[in-house]
Amino acid sequence: MARILVVNPNSSIACSDGITAALAPFRLPGAPEFHVVTLREGPPAIYDWRDWHGVVEPLCRLVEREPADAYVIACASDPGIEAVRATTTRPVFGVFRSAVAIATARAERFGVVAIVDASKVRHLAALRAMGLETRLAAEVALNVSMETLLEPQAARARLIDAARACVDAGAGTVILGCTGMAHHRAAVEDAAGVPVIEPCQAAAGIVMASLAGST
Repeated sequence: MARILVVNPNSSIACSDGITAALAPFRLPGAPEFHVVTLREGPPAIYDWRDWHGVVEPLCRLVEREPADAYVIACASDPGIEAVRATTTRPVFGVFRSAVAIATARAERFGVVAIVDASKVRHLAALRAMGLETRLAAEVALNVSMETLLEPQAARARLIDAARACVDAGAGTVILGCTGMAHHRAAVEDAAGVPVIEPCQAAAGIVMASLAGST
């Protein structure tokens, strides 16, 4: 059975628990096994470029010592994805790129809800690398901490307002731009009235399809 290593590159165990919960629908008999691990060397959250660059080498070392059939970088800035891909011959998936792939398959334009304003430039860099920046309708930042985001209700109203702002700007689907938002997905989708994509779930679906297609 295929082993998929899902790496949370921040040090928040609560965030890793949320990722594990988001992947529950993909834990099926005979399906690939998803193993969620937390990068001990990571910051509490990846807020800026310094955090992003700071986890690249630890991510590479983790992949070198942890064998798997595929790897998922479970941060919606896809930190170090190029370096990690150069470290292994196994496929490496970024959850943001996966979410964008699903979003553009479902709608002509999409929106992103970011944790902080500093996330926007990293998301735009990924979209430019994919050639899809013109399909971004809007990106709205909450400017909250990871701790606030992980609370059951503390940030939910702001998440809903941000998703609705994306829809008002023309988004036909909305990406949750931080893995700490996973437990809000259903509530935000109900309130926004468009599909809301949780990046780890998007990556799980893509990696399962990829592995099935390679057998």
